[in-house]
Amino acid sequence: MTDHIDPTLAGCTMLVTADRRAAELGAALQRRGAVVRYAPALSMVPNESDTLLIAGTRALLADPPDIAVVTTGIGFRAWIEAADAVGLADELVAALGRARLVARGPKARGAIQAAGLQADWVAESETSAEIAEVLLDEGVAGRRITVQHHGSGADGLDEAFTAAGARVQSLVVYRWGPPPDPAALEASVRSTAAGEIDTVVFTSAPGCAAWLAAVDAAGVDGQVRSLFRAGSVVAAAVGPITAQPLIDRGILPLVPARGRLGALVRTIVDHYGGLRTVETVAGRLRVHRRAAVLDGRVLALSPTGIEVLRLLAEAHGEVVTPAQVLAALPGDSTDAHAAEVAIARLRQAAGSRDLVRTVVKRGYRLATVDREPDRSTP
Repeated sequence: MTDHIDPTLAGCTMLVTADRRAAELGAALQRRGAVVRYAPALSMVPNESDTLLIAGTRALLADPPDIAVVTTGIGFRAWIEAADAVGLADELVAALGRARLVARGPKARGAIQAAGLQADWVAESETSAEIAEVLLDEGVAGRRITVQHHGSGADGLDEAFTAAGARVQSLVVYRWGPPPDPAALEASVRSTAAGEIDTVVFTSAPGCAAWLAAVDAAGVDGQVRSLFRAGSVVAAAVGPITAQPLIDRGILPLVPARGRLGALVRTIVDHYGGLRTVETVAGRLRVHRRAAVLDGRVLALSPTGIEVLRLLAEAHGEVVTPAQVLAALPGDSTDAHAAEVAIARLRQAAGSRDLVRTVVKRGYRLATVDREPDRSTP
């Protein structure tokens, strides 16, 4: 196997369910040693063909808002581009410039600035809930508010402002469409149910809900939820909104403190890097489901070799009997020589005869740094 600069995720299979920026996310995981599979749960409808968006933009120009809420940077940029395609960009920017601009986080603020405008207020928590709290405290009765939504268009802002007496215009800048490859989506949920996936990565609430709907359609909800709850499969969501469909099913995902792809990757890496490691005389050892990393190197081990090494690692320096080694091997051999061969191959793959020591007439143990020297022989 080829060594990786950062092998923390070596042996882990990650399922990316996103359409947008999937390649970027997958590449970041691959650089940490992961095997990445792609199965977008939804596609995105191009803005240029979204007649509803243009109709909404014309309505905004005819009745400009007092307050404009920008929820996503990519959505705001796409809105300006779509308006520009039909010759409305200058009028749109001018109308927004006369409104109070509210941004849901720094990405939205950056997109506003890229259009030559300035955000009047930015939600530090990057949540719609904070926006609603601040504006409702100020009072919105009689005000006209335009809200630029993400693809699902459902974050509670419209309803909250309308109930408080505002006139609300909702603009969904990009819309979710069907999965680009339904067969790949179905295969992804079946692979997860079969235990072939270590982590399922979600970057949007609609995509998360669509993937769970595919789980239901495939009839594997029970298996998938059991694996998530047992920790055999890990769910990772880019933020709390994305995580909600999982939480509603009793699945607790990894969620970074900030809703960024980079932060999401770091959270996944921190999770696997924080799993139990064993300090051996040959370096730090971490055993994943399908690979082992020793002193920063991915070991070239067969599945059987990984199981034998896992057995030794879980014993943490205590003696493992030949019978236990044989139980980890395929078949039902009782020949102690088979155990010796498996240990010899493990030492060869590790490049260190000292990693596994033979304890005379007892078995084998992993040479950990926290044990005193004994009479065992290499």
